[in-house]
Amino acid sequence: MNKIAFSFSGQDLAALGSGALWWPEQGLLCVSDLHLGKSERIARRGGPTLPPYDSRETLTRLASDLASTGATTVICLGDSFDDLDASGALAAEDRQQITAMQAGRRWIWIEGNHDPGPVEMGGTHLSEWACHDLIFRHIAQQNSPGEVSGHYHPKVNLNARGRSITRPAFLLDQSRLILPAYGAYTGGLRSSAEALSGIMAPDARAILTGAQPQLIPMPR
Repeated sequence: MNKIAFSFSGQDLAALGSGALWWPEQGLLCVSDLHLGKSERIARRGGPTLPPYDSRETLTRLASDLASTGATTVICLGDSFDDLDASGALAAEDRQQITAMQAGRRWIWIEGNHDPGPVEMGGTHLSEWACHDLIFRHIAQQNSPGEVSGHYHPKVNLNARGRSITRPAFLLDQSRLILPAYGAYTGGLRSSAEALSGIMAPDARAILTGAQPQLIPMPR
């Protein structure tokens, strides 16, 4: 398992190269911004037609992370579906895969701005969820220590050997942890953008995802 271990709010966590967060003591895997059904939603609203395999790819990677960690609890940190209609339009195979992954596990859907209401899927639907000193919600709030959130799809742009490299990234400071988007076709917001640099502490760090996760000072 490619990962970087770190301590946050007194808890030992690990950022996986896939973009998932792993909490070994709780057997908990957290992913954010799956945006399942995005290609279907774009086509439904008259946008360009994209290859309709984004949900399948995202769910396959999630199944792989579940197999490698043996997670017993899963938290999907909001915007799990690109909109509420997208949840109902998932292919039967994709719905079956979700059901199979939920079997024998505690599964929590946190509401996001794209999927603000309950969806017709198994599991528990909540606006936020707290465990020990951590609180899981979709969008970061002010003055909320131990907060784990998503929403912004953070990414980091670096220059390496004359090339510009962009990777989805975790952003981390002493009180806030923001996860990268896990879903396919999700894009991202650079860490230097005001929306991110304005809420992260000056000493914030970034963990780049990929085959070899890397911990660096957060670029601003």
